[in-house]
Amino acid sequence: MCPTGTSYQTVPKSNLRSAFEVLDADGDGKISYDDLRTFYGGFSGPETSSEDVIGSMISVADSNKNGYVEYEEFEKVLNGRKKGKKNGRIGVMEDAFRVMDKDGDGKVGHEDLKSYLSWAGFEACDEDVKAMIRLGGGDENGGVTFEGLLKILAV
Repeated sequence: MCPTGTSYQTVPKSNLRSAFEVLDADGDGKISYDDLRTFYGGFSGPETSSEDVIGSMISVADSNKNGYVEYEEFEKVLNGRKKGKKNGRIGVMEDAFRVMDKDGDGKVGHEDLKSYLSWAGFEACDEDVKAMIRLGGGDENGGVTFEGLLKILAV
């Protein structure tokens, strides 16, 4: 269940690869504890970037127990979530969405997205951010839902 209250079945693979690359901060092909700490630390307070929370995220997805989340493990976690069922796995993209949604309104707005892009090292003017929001099916005033963010990341 995403923050907007809607359910989804699976996320298209192209969206998963884009999401994986966003979380793999050092670009080494695997998500590490440090990658998640860097990602979450840029957006939230200590409660989300705590060692316990990040350690739990890695533990849930790290099926081969090597301390990293490779793409195949990442894909299994996200595609393993079936509509209407909660299987105890952490939805990494849903978590990323919640982190970007600083005001907690269930949408990533203009300032939320612009802040994220800046943190991630992407230069984006206001017009670029507005275009991304429109691409995700949102409007300039309300922002985009979780599904809209997945559309933006797929580009």
